Amino acid sequence: MTGHARISIAAWGATALGSLVLTPVFSGPFLFISAFLCALITGVGVGLQNLRIPRIVVPIVQLLVLVELLSLFFLHGTMKFGLIPWRATAIEFNARMVDAMDSINRFSAPLPPDPHLTLFAVSVICATGFLIHVIAVQLRQAAWSGLLLLIMYTVPAATVHGGLPWLLFIPPAIGYIVLLSSEGRSRLSRWGRRISGVSHLDAAEPVEASALGQAGRRIGLTVVAIAALLPALLPALPEGVIGNGLAGGSDGTGIGASISSTDPMLDMGRNLKRGDNVVALTYKGGPTGGTYLRLTALDLFDGNTWRIAPRGEEQKLNGTLTPPPGFNGDLSKVPVTSMEINVTRDLRSQLVPVPYPLQSISLKKDWQFDSGALDVMSSNGGIIAGKKYKLTAYDLEPTPDQLHDSITTGAPDRYTMIVPDKTPDSIKRLAYNLTESAKSNKFEAAVLLQNWFRSGGQFTYSTENVKGSGMSAIEDFLLNSKKGYCEQFATGMALMARILGIPARVGIGFLPGTSDKDGLYTVRMHDMHAWPELYFQGVGWVRFEPTPSARVATTPGWTVAANEPSNTPSTAPTSGPTTPGDKATGPIDKPRHDPNLPDQTGITTAGGGNWFTRGGGQAIAIGLGVLLLLCVPWLIRTLTRRRRFLRPPGRAGAEGLWAEIRDTSRDLGLDWSEISTPRQSGQWLASKLPEEVHPAARRLARGIEALRYAGDEYGEIDLRADAADVRKALWTQAPTRRRWRARLLPPSWRWYLSRGTNEASDLLDEFDLLLARLRSLVLPKRPTTGSHRG
Repeated sequence: MTGHARISIAAWGATALGSLVLTPVFSGPFLFISAFLCALITGVGVGLQNLRIPRIVVPIVQLLVLVELLSLFFLHGTMKFGLIPWRATAIEFNARMVDAMDSINRFSAPLPPDPHLTLFAVSVICATGFLIHVIAVQLRQAAWSGLLLLIMYTVPAATVHGGLPWLLFIPPAIGYIVLLSSEGRSRLSRWGRRISGVSHLDAAEPVEASALGQAGRRIGLTVVAIAALLPALLPALPEGVIGNGLAGGSDGTGIGASISSTDPMLDMGRNLKRGDNVVALTYKGGPTGGTYLRLTALDLFDGNTWRIAPRGEEQKLNGTLTPPPGFNGDLSKVPVTSMEINVTRDLRSQLVPVPYPLQSISLKKDWQFDSGALDVMSSNGGIIAGKKYKLTAYDLEPTPDQLHDSITTGAPDRYTMIVPDKTPDSIKRLAYNLTESAKSNKFEAAVLLQNWFRSGGQFTYSTENVKGSGMSAIEDFLLNSKKGYCEQFATGMALMARILGIPARVGIGFLPGTSDKDGLYTVRMHDMHAWPELYFQGVGWVRFEPTPSARVATTPGWTVAANEPSNTPSTAPTSGPTTPGDKATGPIDKPRHDPNLPDQTGITTAGGGNWFTRGGGQAIAIGLGVLLLLCVPWLIRTLTRRRRFLRPPGRAGAEGLWAEIRDTSRDLGLDWSEISTPRQSGQWLASKLPEEVHPAARRLARGIEALRYAGDEYGEIDLRADAADVRKALWTQAPTRRRWRARLLPPSWRWYLSRGTNEASDLLDEFDLLLARLRSLVLPKRPTTGSHRG
């Protein structure tokens, strides 16, 4: 087997093994399709090289074959005459890529085996395999292909919640080792029998360094270097930038939303700001007027993010859940409501939407609950999409008098009373000043905070606040901008409640939704909401509502202060006249239309605009960025040449001009010898140049020779004119094809890259020898066969 065929097959194997890391992200037959298409592309490359086709033609033909295969497999209906990819093929491909990136941005892994997602996965793997083949076979730099395998590994590392198992790193590492071994064997076979390992330190004392150990150290050091340097070199990307970058301002595809247990606050903000308002779930039953459906409670705030605190062992669902934390009344006398919830396939959540406090739920296998938060989540990373379940919940309705008389002696846990050390004094002073009239009554203070957020503080509801819920964002929200959405209102009130000594956490879930005449409630993605939950001894966790009426019309009935008339609502309810027995404030907090959110009807409108506005413009920008990246060798080569000719006369300037003639020769495909003397190189140059340029070539060569061997006597010699004449003659004599190659991809760039790789390899060889010497000093020497004492 020829060397290039061996490396090509190894490149295909490295791609196939590397693609295994995408199995936690995608599903369906994408692995088999990708492996098959990559095998065909590899076969085309091997066949063309066996036919002695020019090297630059091989990747072009492979790329055309790749486009043809992807079109035949996935876009056959858009091809002209059923065989030729056409404009419609490009437009359809772009549309599917936009849909795929939107799905990745919204859904949690694993993604469904939809056609556009399969096309995306196959395209990524095949493009990676094509680039690995170009780098390893055409450019003969197999070591650099490891960057592509590492980039492929970062896709699941960045999208799979909870991290990846370390075993997934083994397949791409094995593929990388096989590729390096194949290239090394091909290189060494040109010189004769392969030698494994560094065989000696000196002639008197042979010491062997294991070849496998050398490979392991090289790969390990490479991975560590990349892991250390890559985050520093790449700028931090804002959340969702990849999906938005391709999708642009699309009206949406109606494919739903993803909510994880890792960062539900972030997922909520993403769904409210950019998500489609599709149906998340429907339900029947529950309290009159609907109910909040909670996903979880965020009880840990470190000054930067609100998240779920470390929990103890989760409990399996089996019958009735534990009683509500902090409630010391008789649960047998508390009314219980029943509900049936049907979750659509658009809500891909590891957390289950349930009312609080939950009594029982029909979910059993693969689901568990936390006794402190009474939230239900998956025990194996599964999602609730498409499931239907029944539940019962306690209809706790504390009275203002009960809450007013409640005495909180301490926190119910070790997280919900923590006020971060970096909390600004300005926020603390604001909390105390606003609640001064409460006279140390915790409930009265909480109501004053709620009313200040909803009316007295002159806040504006808007989803344009993108700063999040960290300490700096809360400070700006409370004291300066006073503009935000439910995340800022909930976290701001929760922090201020903790400052006042009230245990507080943030609930994440859904507003009650809207009902039809048959009592079926429909909850949409834009009904996602956040609210503070405050703890009162004897009652437990109680929901408050600081978000203004632009989003939530009314406050809970129990949050009317004890010294106010109980029939005075804080804001006008959105429901009709109350029937006898109903509370004046109404138990439902229905959302009004939010002008800052997309269409609230939930009907996905057809995307307007043309190909350019629906992602084509971004695709062109990406293409221009790639083109700019490809121009880097030309740019560096041009700047280097200009710098060399601008140097003043002298030894450094002359050596730079000599290096420029060497690099120009290599760029134009001439065989410059690194071991020749300046006089020999000058004679060789003269043989490649017209006769009228021979004197300039001889003066240039003899000038370099004099500088190197005659000391400082010729230190001020000026060779710029002779170097310019020689370079111009070399360039003029070269064929047009070589001149264009020298402009676009100068081979001297690859030579410097190869030289840097070899020098790095030499350093690693020295490292191997050092380890071998240390081992020979520490470990006892084994006696040689047949040795005897004299």
